[in-house]
Amino acid sequence: MNISRKNKAIKKELSTIQLIVIFYLSALAISTLLLLIPFAHKEGVSLSFIDALFTSASAISVTGLSIISLKDTFSNFGIFLLCIILQLGGLGVMSLSTFIWVMIGKRVGLRERQLIMIDQNQSKLSGLVHLAKRIFIIFISFEVFGGVILGIRFLDYFEQPITAFKHGLFASISATTNAGFDITDESLIRFSSDYIVQAIIILLMIFGAIGFPVIVEIYEFFLSLREKKRFHFTLFTKLTTSTFIVLTVVGALLIYLLDSHNFFLNKPWHESFFYSLFNSATTKSAGLATMDINDLTPSNQLFMSILMVIGGSPSSASGGIRTTTFAIIVLAIIFYAQGKSTIKIFRRELHSEDILKSFIVLTTAVILCLSSILILSVTENGTIMEVIFEVSSAFGTNGLSMGLTPRLSTFGKILIILLMFIGRVGIVTCLLILRGKGNHYEKIHFPKEKVTIG
Repeated sequence: MNISRKNKAIKKELSTIQLIVIFYLSALAISTLLLLIPFAHKEGVSLSFIDALFTSASAISVTGLSIISLKDTFSNFGIFLLCIILQLGGLGVMSLSTFIWVMIGKRVGLRERQLIMIDQNQSKLSGLVHLAKRIFIIFISFEVFGGVILGIRFLDYFEQPITAFKHGLFASISATTNAGFDITDESLIRFSSDYIVQAIIILLMIFGAIGFPVIVEIYEFFLSLREKKRFHFTLFTKLTTSTFIVLTVVGALLIYLLDSHNFFLNKPWHESFFYSLFNSATTKSAGLATMDINDLTPSNQLFMSILMVIGGSPSSASGGIRTTTFAIIVLAIIFYAQGKSTIKIFRRELHSEDILKSFIVLTTAVILCLSSILILSVTENGTIMEVIFEVSSAFGTNGLSMGLTPRLSTFGKILIILLMFIGRVGIVTCLLILRGKGNHYEKIHFPKEKVTIG
């Protein structure tokens, strides 16, 4: 009884943010132990603790960077465990837990709703359980549907139907969760000429990266059409969707232009189109590849690194600073240059706190990434471009690599694990850990004085 009261007291002292981080760390620890189970490995294969930790961190953060061969390391049971871990990372610890709580009849209290709100980056407590249930159902439905379609298509590539559907389902889960893992050791390079497979994967990657609230709103929009009711999209959906589309289109165009006299030279228009579009889509966080990134020019590799740092939308399976952060920063610069003190978009005005938060996220991300690049350039045996690409991929929870991942030292692996974790949990969440429980109101104020900027 005393132990129970003590645990409750400890829980009350912990902030919601701190609990979220603890849950993710617990999920990481459990996942690592699961991947160390001998039955999860192929016969005669063993996995070191640091490699299991790195793989678990990559799966929980749905990054996809791998220092081992998944094909040669894990048995079918190990692949199954990896799929479960990917669901945990893609859906979010609290969303998956909420669905399980509802299924077993457990009441979802205020504390649990606060955890869901932080985990899914929401600002309201109302409707969170309903949101979590819909996210789970829609997410799993897309994965299964994508797995069946890809499995049918893969019948042309694999001799056994069961092998084709196994690869199809794993590819669907990897794309939808934006994990970037593959069990072929060649990502999607063998499908570089199969535009049907690429189109399906692109749609699944976009679904996983565009944001769960956006998916739910689109679903409710179609329901309103059937019921002939008026429906209004939120500012979040309008802003994040438009930014996502612009980044994807502009990204594909610049990827083509930066290599128009190199990789894309003498290639048919349809090959160039799909290579450019796929690379633009996969840099949002997915990390699957239809080509060797080393074949691109350094300028293109740098540009793709920037796209990876931006990442996908908030409340999605993506990492990075997120699309809304990037959009608000660009809008703030444009409106400031026009002499305006507020940002107005889609007939709405943005909160000054959101603008400040966006600049804090960007500044922290730049400091974090630059520091990591500097450290790894000293500790690792790789070119500066390989290091930049690796850090960007880890922070953006992407998974693309120029080949540095398997050569990382133990220290390098630990640093990349930290970057993947921060990228998945989010910079704001990590910064709020320092705040502790509740808001701190300053009691003492001093006279304000201007300083020269710029």
